[in-house]
Amino acid sequence: MSISPQNSGKLRPGINTRQLTMIGIGGVIGAGLFVGSGKTISSAGPGIVLVYLLTGIVVILVMRMLAELATANPETGSFSSHASRELGTWAGLSVGWVYAYHWCITVAFESIAGAAIARQLLPGPPTWFYALLFMSALTAVNLAAVSSFARFEFWFALIKVTAIVVFIGIGIAAIAGLFPDRPAPGTTNLLGRGGLFPKGYTVLLTAALTVFFSYFGTELVTIAAGEAKDPAREIRTSMRSVAGRILLFYVGSVFVIVTLLPWNSAQVTESPYAAVLNLLGIPGAKTIMNLIVLTAVLSCLNSGLYASSRMLYSLAQRGEGPRLLRRTNRAGVPVAGVLAASSAGFLAVVANYFLPTGTVFNFLLSSSGSIAVVVYLCICATQIRSRRCRTPEQIATLTVRMWGAPYLSYAVGLVLVVVIAGMAFTGSTRRPLVLTLTVTGIAVVAGVVQQRRRSPKMLAVTAEAPRDD
Repeated sequence: MSISPQNSGKLRPGINTRQLTMIGIGGVIGAGLFVGSGKTISSAGPGIVLVYLLTGIVVILVMRMLAELATANPETGSFSSHASRELGTWAGLSVGWVYAYHWCITVAFESIAGAAIARQLLPGPPTWFYALLFMSALTAVNLAAVSSFARFEFWFALIKVTAIVVFIGIGIAAIAGLFPDRPAPGTTNLLGRGGLFPKGYTVLLTAALTVFFSYFGTELVTIAAGEAKDPAREIRTSMRSVAGRILLFYVGSVFVIVTLLPWNSAQVTESPYAAVLNLLGIPGAKTIMNLIVLTAVLSCLNSGLYASSRMLYSLAQRGEGPRLLRRTNRAGVPVAGVLAASSAGFLAVVANYFLPTGTVFNFLLSSSGSIAVVVYLCICATQIRSRRCRTPEQIATLTVRMWGAPYLSYAVGLVLVVVIAGMAFTGSTRRPLVLTLTVTGIAVVAGVVQQRRRSPKMLAVTAEAPRDD
């Protein structure tokens, strides 16, 4: 696709409220729920439901803060743009690049994960072929137009939501003893195998990190706002519905699993949703879940390409990234940004062909494992700073306001700091935390250097500005 100079640097609105809501839901419901939940259940026990609930509430509060910022100033860069404005260039640049880095790694991971699932369904071609197929197809979708991305993501998300709603409905019926020859389990699996927390409380911190990562993606609503037809209204409407639904889907489906299945069974770790369907005698449970998980993976890949490309575009627009990344084609698509984001996935295809061991890939995954908490902390700090700089009259005009501000905002920030501090003292989370903070530190240094370079220019412009007197 050629880049049109006439439209260079401009995105085109093409996302409606219904699509924006499903983009927010679709960005969160991925393999982390369908597969990753099994590992958290086996590591923490039935009490993991409370971890999902409490972590979900923290995420909802963070998203409320972001909604306050985004409805006041809807921008494609979302929290990165707001951080640049409220905290300084160093903050916006660092969190923006770290976020784009995270999604690029996620794109690579999802392409390989999707290929592995596809090979289980159709074992003929090698995994690298499926990975190449998925990357090529979804890169083409993202290059076509934002409306193309939105339509694909809407249907991907709809399939996932329908699957979870049906699963919860079937699970509730089984818990109530409505399945023939399947007595109600009562609290046998919840309390009869060592209690809610059979492995103690320290493992909950490790589980919380995984859960934070699973919830990551809700912020896509505000990133997509730059291409929404009525940004402020659509962010307000979408964020109100997305947060509650996601909490219901996660907590509801995990509660069904731990109530119907023993938390320490091998089937839970391997594929918890398929294990429940097998228990209830649903025919073809494994194939059904493989198809749903494949849809979830492709949806996450699609969202990752979009999120990283738009963040790169926003950074370039603000002069915090290479100018090439802000160029758009006639359809208003940042082509260079999409290609830069997809390059990680194509490199993963090559690595999968030549390096099946995946040592480097696992290292990269670890380095992005704690980025969700870093981004949430940045959103929290930005919202607190924004409130302090507004007058009561300006606060009254906000269409979305954080509940209990500023006290609840401080409380959320404290919780996030405690999570990070706890990770530093937990063996299994220390390495991902150190790697993530290293990547973040490099980005912060780059941001500080960029801000210092800009300062003399800004002072020069101010000095040359004409005086009214």
